[in-house]
Amino acid sequence: MFIINHRRIFFLISSLLVLAAVVALATYGLQLGTDFTGGTIIETEYAAARPEINRLKTEIEALNLGQVSVQAIGEQAILLRLRTITEVEHQALKTALGGEEKRYSSIGPAIGEELARRGIIAIAIVVILIILYIAFVFRHVPGAHRGGVNSWKYGLIAILALIHDIAIPTGVMAVLGHYYGAEVDALFLTALLTILGLSVNDTIVVFDRIRENLKQNSSERFEEVIGRSLNETIVRSVNTSLTVILALLAVYFFGGATTKYFALIMAIGMFVGTYSSIFIASPLLVTWQKWSARKNG
Repeated sequence: MFIINHRRIFFLISSLLVLAAVVALATYGLQLGTDFTGGTIIETEYAAARPEINRLKTEIEALNLGQVSVQAIGEQAILLRLRTITEVEHQALKTALGGEEKRYSSIGPAIGEELARRGIIAIAIVVILIILYIAFVFRHVPGAHRGGVNSWKYGLIAILALIHDIAIPTGVMAVLGHYYGAEVDALFLTALLTILGLSVNDTIVVFDRIRENLKQNSSERFEEVIGRSLNETIVRSVNTSLTVILALLAVYFFGGATTKYFALIMAIGMFVGTYSSIFIASPLLVTWQKWSARKNG
């Protein structure tokens, strides 16, 4: 019952985090990568020591390719981001850089816009399917007539938790983009969709235990059922998320530069998703039930 009795503290923490994320997004915005704006990415690796970055920039500027971002990767590689270039420009740049080209991808602006549109549609479809799934699964949950809440409220609260779980990592990405140049790409959208799935899975596990406990014992108060259900599922949720977070942190610290921010956003999303399933979603059921009782009383 500790979580339920102190739910206002957890609501306050989440409200402040979401507010900070919204402020970061409004202030800094997101740095869109070439996946959405169009452009070219080139990764070049050197067998010996990497040339000085400033010298490489000077040689690249002589090609008149416009603004080019040059990022060091490890000890022997660089990553270039620039506008969409022709094959002639590509070969000239390849000659100027030397080394071995490990990656080359070029995306036109139209394709970038299409990727962004499809990404937004994918997230919207996932949210709609989650609502429909929860409404179907919890259609027989004991409702207000048994001192609980109606089934559709489980779905709405799950969506509120998902907004919380998406807003915070997105706010972090805005800060990373402003201070460290992190760009939003297709991997970021993949991370958001994965966070949606894993977070709602945690929430449904807790909700399902609540449903079963409500069916088994009709004499317990609703908030007592919620508290007992949380006690029965919290260890499983934390242990499952912790193993995934540890693996993601290993990817962040020891993986390549291209997956660094993906792993970080995923780890943050897993953390806030587990937090919301335990400290936000289920306590919100109690708050809504008490509010409805006062309104009808």
